[in-house]
Amino acid sequence: MSYSLLANVVLVIHFLFIVFVVFGGLLVFWKPWLAAVHVPVALYGVLIEWVGWICPLTPLEKRLREKAGQDSYEGGFVEEYLLPLIYPEGFTRNVVIVLGCAVLAINLAIYGFYFLRR
Repeated sequence: MSYSLLANVVLVIHFLFIVFVVFGGLLVFWKPWLAAVHVPVALYGVLIEWVGWICPLTPLEKRLREKAGQDSYEGGFVEEYLLPLIYPEGFTRNVVIVLGCAVLAINLAIYGFYFLRR
């Protein structure tokens, strides 16, 4: 398997992780036990934003791209459409804090609605 393909796989996993952090709480309506997985993952995602940590998937992907001889992101669907979602322009520290708050608010609303329905 080529380093470029592995980098794309990591990027897709990274994107799916972000989607799970933001909207994974909706899965509790289907399988309530998934809250035991989602809550710690969502809290980790919020902490990454608030504390300024770097997700371990980011350096892994970059290292794989370097090994593939890629200086920057260029190429097919993954690079064209997923990269701007994960690494948007104008991504300042204030934007990151607001995003962390939004993720927390979304998940509190989802879990609040879930518990009110029960």
